[in-house]
Amino acid sequence: MATISPSGESQRLYDFMKALNSKFDPTERRDYLPPWPGFRSVFNLNMRAAEKGCHIQLDERLEHEMTDSGTPHIVLSSRLTRALQALDAMRERFDVIFIYVPQSWSAGFFGNTDEDFDLHDHLKAASAARRLPIQLVREDRALAYPHKASVMWRIGLALYAKAGGVPWKLADSDPDTAYIGISYAVRPVESDKPRFVTCCSQVFDGDGAGLEFVAYDANEVDVQRDNPFLSRNEMFRVMTRSLDLYRRRHAGRTPRRVIVHKSTEFKFEEIDGCMEALHLCEAVDLVQIVEDVPWRGAKIDPPRGANRKGAPAGYPVDRGSLLGLGPRECLLWMHGNVAGINNSGSYFQGSRSTPRPIRLVRHAGHGPWDDTARSALALSKMNWNNDGLYDQLPVTMSYAKVLARVVKRMPGLGKAPYQFRFFM
Repeated sequence: MATISPSGESQRLYDFMKALNSKFDPTERRDYLPPWPGFRSVFNLNMRAAEKGCHIQLDERLEHEMTDSGTPHIVLSSRLTRALQALDAMRERFDVIFIYVPQSWSAGFFGNTDEDFDLHDHLKAASAARRLPIQLVREDRALAYPHKASVMWRIGLALYAKAGGVPWKLADSDPDTAYIGISYAVRPVESDKPRFVTCCSQVFDGDGAGLEFVAYDANEVDVQRDNPFLSRNEMFRVMTRSLDLYRRRHAGRTPRRVIVHKSTEFKFEEIDGCMEALHLCEAVDLVQIVEDVPWRGAKIDPPRGANRKGAPAGYPVDRGSLLGLGPRECLLWMHGNVAGINNSGSYFQGSRSTPRPIRLVRHAGHGPWDDTARSALALSKMNWNNDGLYDQLPVTMSYAKVLARVVKRMPGLGKAPYQFRFFM
């Protein structure tokens, strides 16, 4: 691990790295979280500091310069970006860069009210452009959070994945299916670059492992209700490049089935572009995933005896519950009760609120909803940057959101595919 830290505070970062090799028992989520046995025990891998010269301390004048400046976020981000550039020159000596972010830098976390600036996303964009994986360690979050086992699982998993490791894969999956997620990043109006960036998230193969992703500026865009829709040619380009990523990782083989996820509907031109690019695939499913729906569900236990009515259950609707709304739409509960996680027989992640479903709308494809729903549920467990049992969206959509947020801040997109670990 290489490190970047404020002047005189590098020891706090080294102490945190040492703690990753220690054991911690869970003090929250005890019905789910196992003890943290240390980085070496979890991953069968040693985690240690990089050699001398890979550790940068920013000079003590930085905070004074931030205080005196009307744009402290620019001062801070410029200094950190220069430190990243310096470490880039010795890239072969480390795997991941730890950046310690003290609370005293908080004036530089965000820009002014009229600026679209976020320090986290800015640093991810700067480091991803150089293909440098970074891990931010904030004083007010990772170091201040009292539940150390949770912190160690989250940071440990992220470090392992950013260093190129594969923390887990799906046990049961169709090896001939590829999953693609599409989202859009919108640049500020004042940018001199095209207004929209099409961001195609990583292409996932059958076991849910993320491949690379492509992103490029989209010029042929039709905006309706503030949502961009691609022309036939633009969608053809996105799908063709996404399919190429899959083929490169599978010896030139074309997937038998492709499932494409998008948060907005597929227009006729977009459907035509997909079908032309994926014409060698036996089956193509174009599925819109709607996150904000008004539906709720309650679980009713069966009657206990004759002439009695069912009663509300003590737990919410089961995760994976599926309710058809019509031939092209259904509701799917990604969030809900899960059996078999602990000794109590039921586990409800977060233990609060009534879980809301997502709505799946199929714009192309056929067959029962079971396979489509099962793949969405499986992909919700493939976020390597989270120690939870699942996310409330399939990773095709949740990753796409992260990519879109960061990609629009990159100075140039380049033609080469990216690995998602640089954006985590």
